[in-house]
Amino acid sequence: MPSPFPGMNPYLEHPDFWPGVHHLLIAAIAESLAPQLRPKYLVAVEVRMYETRGEDSLLVGIPDVVVQRPLSAGNPAPSNVAVAAPAAQPLTVAVPMPETLKQGYLEIREVATKEVVAAIEILSPVNKRPGEGRKAYELKRQRVLGSLTHLVEIDLLRAGEPMPVLSEGIQANYRILVSRGDRRPLADLYAFNLPDGIPSFPLPLRAGDREPVVDLKALLDLVYDRGSYDLRIDYTGSPVPALSEADAGWADALLREQGCR
Repeated sequence: MPSPFPGMNPYLEHPDFWPGVHHLLIAAIAESLAPQLRPKYLVAVEVRMYETRGEDSLLVGIPDVVVQRPLSAGNPAPSNVAVAAPAAQPLTVAVPMPETLKQGYLEIREVATKEVVAAIEILSPVNKRPGEGRKAYELKRQRVLGSLTHLVEIDLLRAGEPMPVLSEGIQANYRILVSRGDRRPLADLYAFNLPDGIPSFPLPLRAGDREPVVDLKALLDLVYDRGSYDLRIDYTGSPVPALSEADAGWADALLREQGCR
């Protein structure tokens, strides 16, 4: 069954689903672009490592705070050693631990020169919330924006703080930024919301070369099928993160019309 939404499917933003969606979408974009870019360019899948700490840390299987009662000692053998009674029983707590996260992204490289012509980034929650992940990504973003390398930045997550652009009053939950190295500081921003279709966009290359158009909606539909998300998503429940009141009403009507509720 195809995705019931005409644009972004907000249920794919769930923390349980998004890592897989991110991985499959990176692969789908690479597979789509590779034959269109040959023989002058190649598509390289790269991996960035984040070490998160504090609030960014992911503690798996460790409760936030655990209070343990002392076990009954039964009838211990008498002892002549005097032991001072502790003032209070200790708590067993979880401490922040560093966690290494891997995030994939794409580079378009010119075969003859091996130069990176364009970078394609798909944002993850670690990029949009305060912490080491956002700082590391913003540093890389600034390096790209200070070069002649083109940047395509895809943000399909409603939660978190969007990446900065020098424009005010943009009311959009989702964004696709296409920043050409020879046009900066100007860039093309495709801003859209839940009821909207996902816009297609051209992949910038060297001047004079034919630029393939990325049909992101078609690729997301492919990811939806490959990941069997129709079997995993419960459309009778609400998306995570929650929708606004207006979007929730619109989504409810759509899902009822599609027979998902």
